[in-house]
Amino acid sequence: MLTELSIRNFAIIDELSLSFSEGLTVLTGETGAGKSIIIDAVHLLAGGRASQDFIRHGANKAELMGLFQITNENQAIYEKLQEIGIEVEEDSVILQRDINEKGKSICRINGKLVPLSILREVGGKLVDIHGQHENQELMDEKQHIRLLDYYASNDITSVKEEYLYAYQTYRQLKKELAQLNIDEKRTNQRIDLYQFQIREIEEAKLQIGEEEALTEERRKLLNFNKIFERANLAYEAISGEMKGLDLIGDAMGALDDIVELDNEFKDAQEAVSSSFYSLQDAAHQIKSVIDDLEFHPERLNEVEHRLAQYQMLKRKYGADVEEILNYYEKIKDELDQLLNRDEAIRKTEQKLKAHEEQLEKLAQELTTIRKKNAIQLSESIMNQLRDLHMEKAKFIVNFDTYDHYESDGKDMVSFFISTNVGEPPKSLPKIASGGELSRIMLALKTIFSSADGVTSIIFDEVDTGVSGRVAQAIAEKIAAISNHSQVLCITHLPQVAAMADQHFLIRKEVDQNRTYTTVSNINLNERAEEISRMMSGAEITDLTLQHAKELLNLAEERKKEYKVKI
Repeated sequence: MLTELSIRNFAIIDELSLSFSEGLTVLTGETGAGKSIIIDAVHLLAGGRASQDFIRHGANKAELMGLFQITNENQAIYEKLQEIGIEVEEDSVILQRDINEKGKSICRINGKLVPLSILREVGGKLVDIHGQHENQELMDEKQHIRLLDYYASNDITSVKEEYLYAYQTYRQLKKELAQLNIDEKRTNQRIDLYQFQIREIEEAKLQIGEEEALTEERRKLLNFNKIFERANLAYEAISGEMKGLDLIGDAMGALDDIVELDNEFKDAQEAVSSSFYSLQDAAHQIKSVIDDLEFHPERLNEVEHRLAQYQMLKRKYGADVEEILNYYEKIKDELDQLLNRDEAIRKTEQKLKAHEEQLEKLAQELTTIRKKNAIQLSESIMNQLRDLHMEKAKFIVNFDTYDHYESDGKDMVSFFISTNVGEPPKSLPKIASGGELSRIMLALKTIFSSADGVTSIIFDEVDTGVSGRVAQAIAEKIAAISNHSQVLCITHLPQVAAMADQHFLIRKEVDQNRTYTTVSNINLNERAEEISRMMSGAEITDLTLQHAKELLNLAEERKKEYKVKI
């Protein structure tokens, strides 16, 4: 549940911190006092759309923070946080969002920076916000099949898992068959292309390392004259007329004579002797290479041609020889498939037919389970609607069938309702009356809230347009939902306010030409005064105050006497 909410520089809120408890929390106050601003802040924390208009005038940014306590490890939020690499410490999840002057957001979950899309995914599993004209999944026909399956989860889960596995295999086989069933002209073109490419690569007889060796050989051939000239110069300096080696030999002989007379020349004698023999070896090596040097202009042409061949193949088939050879193996396999296409098509079609038969069987099983549970769901919802004084309402789960397979079967599920005798049921999102829509939504939410998995449910003036006994029934339904999920509710109904476990009074004040929103967690006597004001308007009378106290006492007795069963 949401335990702490911190708001700073948001709309007309300067700085505000609220602590919430379990059960039902109501927020009341005059129109325009800022009740919906608090809900807007929670909505943004859950990933709602932001703009710079939310920032309080004169501030650089708006700052929002919410602390949620998670006590059930089976909730979907745990799996989502594990998926994105965020740890839950002390059963707490902290959502933070800063909105700057350009409307951009900085989002964090447990201190870790995350994109807005991730904040939205996580927030959607923590908070469920319902307004009079914004009922999210319940008003989205595409979500009705998910809600029905949630209701039928005990019966349907294992079958859905089996179906999904079969569906994924079926999709893969269809994709393979589509690839095989490319038109004949295009297939023949690909065969010709692959055959040409394979022949071109095979005839080139590429070898790994050959290109590098040829490049080195080309460099030597292009620099033959310089190599020959400088090698001869080096040889002449050592062993030719310049007598470099002879002079070092004389030095070595002289030092050999001296070292017998004076041992201090020993190191010098050894160094000169070593140099002499090293130079002698170098001279022999240079002479041997010079004797083998021979310039062949035709070899340079061969090397140039071969290197050009490598460059051409690299431009066409890969960045290096290894990539070219990998491409060669790949197109050989594809060519083999194309040449044996008819047999491959036949085998794939057989597999596809077998999997489609299995898929159809599982899809029918899903339909059977759904229709059975749809009857039970309809009865449960109509019971809830009767409690909300919609005795004549008729709720049905409507089924249509796709002509193809979807990831959850072939069923098109949508909720239909008729609120008046003689009127045919219509799609739930087309219901126009605000009061009826509020009651329908509450009935549905009463059924689904225990299974939805969210920790906090927020009702933003969903009781608009109702009064009297209907208002009392709505109050009891909202209180019933709060038995197993924390509920925050903005209300103008005294009946709802009286059922609260926690009551916040929202006021708007002006100080030094600036408007501020203040929030008070009011006690029992203050609640009686606020509920009295909600009954009578601006002026509180003894009669309305007495009535408010009676309403509070009655609500307290009802909460003690029973827990509304869902």
